[in-house]
Amino acid sequence: MFEATQLIDGHQSNGASGRTLTVTDPRDGSPVTRVPVSTAADIEAAVRTAREAAPEWAATAPAARAAALHAAADAIEAAAGELAGIMAAEMGKPVDGARESIGAGVGTLRQYAELGPTHRGRTLAGDGAAIDLMAFRPRGVVAVITPWNDPVAVACGLLGAALVTGNTVVHKPSERTPATGGRLAALIHPHLPPGVLSVVHGDGPAGAALAGSAVDLVAHVGSTAAGRSIAAACARTGAKALLENGGSDPLIVDADVDPGWAAGQAALGAFVNSGQICVAVERIYAHRDVAGAFLDALTAEAATWGDRIGPLVDRRLRDTVHEQVRAAVRDGAALRHGGEIPDGPGAYYPPTVLSGCADDMAVMREETFGPVAPVATVDSFEEALGRAADSPYGLAATVLTRSMSHAQRAWRELPVGTVKVNAVFGGAPGGAAHPRRGSGQGFGYGPELLDEMTVTGVVHLEAPPGGW
Repeated sequence: MFEATQLIDGHQSNGASGRTLTVTDPRDGSPVTRVPVSTAADIEAAVRTAREAAPEWAATAPAARAAALHAAADAIEAAAGELAGIMAAEMGKPVDGARESIGAGVGTLRQYAELGPTHRGRTLAGDGAAIDLMAFRPRGVVAVITPWNDPVAVACGLLGAALVTGNTVVHKPSERTPATGGRLAALIHPHLPPGVLSVVHGDGPAGAALAGSAVDLVAHVGSTAAGRSIAAACARTGAKALLENGGSDPLIVDADVDPGWAAGQAALGAFVNSGQICVAVERIYAHRDVAGAFLDALTAEAATWGDRIGPLVDRRLRDTVHEQVRAAVRDGAALRHGGEIPDGPGAYYPPTVLSGCADDMAVMREETFGPVAPVATVDSFEEALGRAADSPYGLAATVLTRSMSHAQRAWRELPVGTVKVNAVFGGAPGGAAHPRRGSGQGFGYGPELLDEMTVTGVVHLEAPPGGW
């Protein structure tokens, strides 16, 4: 069994409460990790330590901070096999997929190591005797609260951007993946001064205590409900809230695309990582001209995915996903594939395809977070755009089309942070994301994340009478 510990001021400990949580393997239900629950006093100590370490780290040269991140990335890369094994045991992702995710995290950490020293301010034109400067400074202490579904890659992005810009960090990994988060921190913190990176553990109350503590920014990737709670806490304390939360991302299949190719894209978007991705395809609008062939191809695709995905993170999530599927069928949707809980241990759920779905069904309206592809048939691209836009979320969307005018309309009219045309995943390494509505606020990833992690100081310089 893995033993996770908290990390405060460079020292590992089990915390003051003596209370622990046990994480079970979603593949068979066996216990895999025991983790201490950090108390309010533990969290206060971590924040205080981070505050004390902040001035020295902020004064460290950006190139030196970047070098520390490169060294940490080397350590993570060398331990990728070990880290992948821990991740697979805690959240069920197949080891090869876990290694790929860790590789993405290493790349993101290196990206911020490179971007940090080039993060710059600007000057404003004044009169001949004055100049105005806009210079970036660290915010101070950043709380980073990360999810279980991609625990290394997400953490590397937020930790990398926060640290390279001179902030100190208190990190709370998800209570579902504490050993993964703890091992990641153990690989990073030897390359940093004491107190620059701390780790606390626990479930909802621990996260709430950290979000409401005396930090300067709370960066959270996770559920919309948790994000709203964090935003409320930040409103009380004055901290900045940086949130990437839930989504119900639509996929539009236009009338002019190859339905077999579109089905492959839809299956990838809906089933990879068992559908447990923030930007997974959650609802599909297929044009009537291709809907029949598309559904046949998607059903065939789903049959090939059964051995390619792991379990859901736990049976509680599986029950939620299954109830959404059952409710859709009760309300008139047709079950084309899957939709039944398999016999045996673990939290497995099959790739599932539904047709005839309506927008008021939970499987279309809410974030399912499972390997489910619900399909609705539409009569026009106009209808597809309107129905795709009608959502309380605003994370991302995908449009499969051969029409440039339709592609242009999609990215201009869909009220989401990211629109992907003819690919459910992908994007430039420096690309950012700017979620809307219930999906969050602020930039995630890209150079813009460095702006979120810093404050802008405006300086007006003018010579005194008689000159300097």
